[in-house]
Amino acid sequence: MEMQVTIKTKLKISNSEIAWSFSKTMEQYRQACNYVSEYIFNNDFDMKQSRLNKELYTKLRNLFSLKSQMAQSVIRTVIARYKTVKTQMARRPYKYQDQNTGEWYREVRDLTWLHKPISFNRPQVDLQRNRDWSYLSSGQLSINTLDGRVKVDPICRGFNQYLDGTWKFGLAKLLKSSGKWYLHISATKEVADFNKQTVKHVVGLDRGLRFLATSYDEQGKTALFDGQAIMRKRAKYQKLRATLQAKGTKSAKRRLKKLSGRENRWISDVNHCLSKTLVQKYGANTLFVLENLNGVSFERTDLPKALRNQNKSWAFYQLEQFLTYKAHLHNSEVVEVSAKYTSQRCPKCGVIKKDNRNHEKHEYHCDNCGYRSNDDRIGAMNIQLLGTQYISGQEQPKFELTTNA
Repeated sequence: MEMQVTIKTKLKISNSEIAWSFSKTMEQYRQACNYVSEYIFNNDFDMKQSRLNKELYTKLRNLFSLKSQMAQSVIRTVIARYKTVKTQMARRPYKYQDQNTGEWYREVRDLTWLHKPISFNRPQVDLQRNRDWSYLSSGQLSINTLDGRVKVDPICRGFNQYLDGTWKFGLAKLLKSSGKWYLHISATKEVADFNKQTVKHVVGLDRGLRFLATSYDEQGKTALFDGQAIMRKRAKYQKLRATLQAKGTKSAKRRLKKLSGRENRWISDVNHCLSKTLVQKYGANTLFVLENLNGVSFERTDLPKALRNQNKSWAFYQLEQFLTYKAHLHNSEVVEVSAKYTSQRCPKCGVIKKDNRNHEKHEYHCDNCGYRSNDDRIGAMNIQLLGTQYISGQEQPKFELTTNA
C-alpha cells in the first residue's frame, strides 16, 4: 500500500531577483489556470486530459509564455480542482423543504450547479519532480521559473527523515504566504497492507461538537475528547470576524485575511493533536471505524442564534485525513461505515428508536431494556460493532430499522 504525505518546507531566498522570478511565474500560471477553467466551464465540463491538451497546449504556451511542462501542469491542476469540487458537491447535497407538506428533501449536486467557472485567485504553481524541481546533493532545491532555474535553501525541521531511500518525491507546489516563500512537496512511501487477521483493536469513533471524538474499543473502554473549549474559541473567532466585516475598511479586510489564516492553522493543529493522540493511545494493528458524515448537519438549535453558525460543523474530513495517514504509519487502518441509526440504536438490545435519545440531557435511555448512557458513547458503541462486523467479512455493514430486539 502506498502512503502519501505533504512536506511543507520554507525557502530561503538569497536575492530579490529570485523572488521576482517566482512571483512572475506564479502569476502567469494562475492566469493560465483561469483560462483553462473558463474553457472547461463553457464546454460541458469536459475534463479529458488528451482533448484539453490538443485544444489548449499551444495557446497556453503562446498566451502565457509557459514552458512545456508547466503548460501540461496547468491543465492537470484545473482538472484536479474541478474533480475536487465535484466530490465536495456530491458530499453536500442541496436540502430543501416542501412548503405544502413540510417534508425535507435532498438533491445530489454536480458541476452543472456551478454558476461560473472555478476561479484561481491565489498565485501558485505546480512543479513536476525532476522536470520543474529537484533536490540536489548539496542540500539545495533547484526550481524552474520562466526565467530559468534557480537554487534555494530549504528550511524544514525533520526533512532528513524523508531522505532515507524509502520515500519517493513527486509533485511540488510553490506558493507565498505572509511574505514568506514555501514549497509543498508530495512524498509517497510503500507500507505494509493492512491485514484484518492481525487486528488487535477495533475502535469506534463518534465525531461531534460537544465531544470532538468519543472512542469505544473492544474491551468496553470509552474515551471522550471534550470540544467545549473549542466551541468557545470558535465563537470568539466568529465574533471578531463579524466585527471586522461590519467595519468594511481596508485595514479590517487585511485583519480578516490574517484572522482566517490563524483560525485555519489552529483547526489543523487541533486535528493533528487529536489524531496523534488516538493513534498513540491504541498503537499498531488498530482498526479505527468512523461514520460517514456525508450530508450530516451538526446545527445546534439549543444555542443562541448568534452562536449557531460556527457550531454547525468542524473540519471532520481533515481530521479523518490526518488520522488515516498517521494510522498507516503504524500499520493501522481507517474505515467508514454508514451513520444510519448509530445514534438511535440501543447497543444492548438492538432496538432503534429516535425518541430514546434526549438531546438536551445528552443521554440515551432505551425504553425496551432500560439501558442508559451518554448519547455520544452510544454512537461510538454502535460504530464499533459495525467495525467488528467489517472485520468478520461484511464489506459495508450497516443497521436496518427495527423496533424489536
